[in-house]
Amino acid sequence: MICRGGVAATSQIAASQAAVEILNRGGSAADAAIAANAVLGVIEPMMNGIGGDLFVIYRDARTGELSGLNASGPAPRNLSPEVLEARGFTGMPEVGIHTVTIPGAVRGWEAMHQRFGKLAWSKLFDAAIGIAAEGFPVPEVVARLWSAPETIAKLNGSASAARTFLPDGRPPGLGEIFRNAELANSYRAIAQDGAAAFYQGPLAQAILEASRSLDGTHTAEDLKNFEPEWITPISTNYRGWEVFELPPNGQGLAALEMLNILETFQPADDNPYDPAFIHTRIEAMKLAYSDAYRYNADPRVVPVPFAELISKPYARQRAAGISTTQANASVVAGVPTGSETVYFAVCDRERNLASWIQSIFSSFGSGIAVNGFMLQSRGAGFTLNRSHPNVLAGGKRPYHTIIPGFMQKGSQHMAF
Repeated sequence: MICRGGVAATSQIAASQAAVEILNRGGSAADAAIAANAVLGVIEPMMNGIGGDLFVIYRDARTGELSGLNASGPAPRNLSPEVLEARGFTGMPEVGIHTVTIPGAVRGWEAMHQRFGKLAWSKLFDAAIGIAAEGFPVPEVVARLWSAPETIAKLNGSASAARTFLPDGRPPGLGEIFRNAELANSYRAIAQDGAAAFYQGPLAQAILEASRSLDGTHTAEDLKNFEPEWITPISTNYRGWEVFELPPNGQGLAALEMLNILETFQPADDNPYDPAFIHTRIEAMKLAYSDAYRYNADPRVVPVPFAELISKPYARQRAAGISTTQANASVVAGVPTGSETVYFAVCDRERNLASWIQSIFSSFGSGIAVNGFMLQSRGAGFTLNRSHPNVLAGGKRPYHTIIPGFMQKGSQHMAF
């Protein structure tokens, strides 16, 4: 959606409208992105919300600098493979309280606003509060996701989730008005008291109560002590474009490795659907993801060789194993030396640019609802394999699949 104040591209018209309203009032791309994100948490609750994590790449037009924000939360300090195994788990669960890592989105919003915001924090939630309280007609794609049998089964596994997201015992249908008064109240608390409402105030207490009732290990200190991390984006050059991703624990390094591998092959410029080039892309993806699954983890806890993984010599080494006539059916990681998600982009009138992605992981996350929002299931990204760098540990962030991207060449700048 284009306006005098800038441009917003989101998956829902109402979210784009919320962003445009902020841009037209002189807000920054960061302000508008927060407003859009809050609206998406209302309309697409199976994909994102304040119970999830956030990653951002932000370009400051005045300096030309790119900033990265990793607002993904760690596992509770008291959670470990031994704790899960004592409870009968043989692998990481995919739903339930033990998949709930500390939600990072709200503190991520706060960090973005403090560094790049222009309008008052409290004004960024007006649209989301109104839509949650008054309701919205459920769109086609959202209705389809909501009505999936596995989604209904997950929501029915939690009394609070079923009460909030299965009104009258069923998912809302296409065009039906869905209201979420609890979420409206949660947004009001955040608008009034900032991130403290979520990490120390009434929303924190609700999360802790839910955890205790389900034999979880979350503590007040886990929530209170969480802080997002400002990080430097990593990049590679692909045929003249500088392409940026965020470093681990996200899997952006896989995207850069894929580009490096593909650069060793002649592109099918006249036909992007050329079967031979599609084959090459698939084989490059196999190699890059095998490396990501093998090496990616929280670099604050274990060393991750991402500089080597996205180097040009390593890409040539990996590309040499691609056959142009046969698919690789046994993909193994190399040896380098040296679920559900929303993405959107916002550009303001000063040409500051936000590449923004937020998620609660699988559809409706952990299946646990608190005060009108779902808690994420990002802990499912860990492993219990003690020899793997991504093994579960208290205070450690899991492997993340959501990756905001950015690319530029000369005066051209693009969020994707």
